[in-house]
Amino acid sequence: MSRDTISIHFVNAALTGVKRLGLDIDTLLSHVGIEAELLKQPKARISPDQYTQFARMLWLVTQDEHIGFDIQPRKLGTFAMMCQLIIHCKTLGEALERSTEFYRLFGDEWSVNLERDKHEARLIPAIPPKYDPDHFVTESMLMIWHGLASWLIERRIPLERVHFSYDRPKHADEYDALFFAPVIQFNAQRTEVTFAADYLDLPIRQTEETLAEFLKTAPAGLLVKFKNTNSLTNRIRDVLKSHIGEEMPTLNDVAAMLYLSPQTLRRRLATEGKSYQGVKDALRRDAAIHLLLRHDLTLEDVAQQVGFSETSTFHRAFKKWTGVTPGLYRQLHGGYRHSENLE
Repeated sequence: MSRDTISIHFVNAALTGVKRLGLDIDTLLSHVGIEAELLKQPKARISPDQYTQFARMLWLVTQDEHIGFDIQPRKLGTFAMMCQLIIHCKTLGEALERSTEFYRLFGDEWSVNLERDKHEARLIPAIPPKYDPDHFVTESMLMIWHGLASWLIERRIPLERVHFSYDRPKHADEYDALFFAPVIQFNAQRTEVTFAADYLDLPIRQTEETLAEFLKTAPAGLLVKFKNTNSLTNRIRDVLKSHIGEEMPTLNDVAAMLYLSPQTLRRRLATEGKSYQGVKDALRRDAAIHLLLRHDLTLEDVAQQVGFSETSTFHRAFKKWTGVTPGLYRQLHGGYRHSENLE
């Protein structure tokens, strides 16, 4: 889940619970400008704003913070009430302990537990696998709790290890943005994220006033808010963003900007499962997706703004990146209508 765009996998996965409730999927998606046909395109991506609106819409129509994944609905406002309870805690550790105690009032089957020893702290989600076949709830709860903890102390908490109790999923390439850590392991004994225990001793820096603003988009906003700023991939993206629409720097140029040798940059990118060309393509793809949602731009305008002198070349590249052409992508988001050839 690059935080500049969101894989359509997470939309499909989120709809699992809603489908159990028998709701009209096409109508739900149309409210956030997504055509149901887009769900069939495995490479498709949407903007963070669309995903946040989509998640909030699911909570609203289901009136359930578990959006149909659990037999017992969790009433809307539960998360907000928990935040009101913990905002007056002195430290992050106290806040997380109190939040886990709050959710235990609803039973032990669905929870996120906190463990701490001398050097490390761990967040461990407990979600019945039968209710979470795509691991959507497990991943979402980890993102929400990690994001909430980071928000409370006003700094992103770097993860040291992330373990998953299941096989490597097809969407694991998104984990760099979700759970960047030096160690990511699958088929572990249990699912957990690990970070330095010292963070639990940091003071809470938020107030009732900032909480009111936070709750306008939370918890949906936490699924996209905290970007991974530690990875080399993200640092390269930051360098390249100022060059979108013009000739991109070479790998050697970027290596010099980051005070790395080209060999070291290639090697470290490889350890993150990325290549320099792949980073450039993903950046252009994400920029194009955002621009295609603008009603005032033609396809030719979008092509030029992401660095393509020929619209036909942009069409071929965009279809390779997302599985659909730019014109069809625009149609499937219920947005701008124009007479451009969709092929």
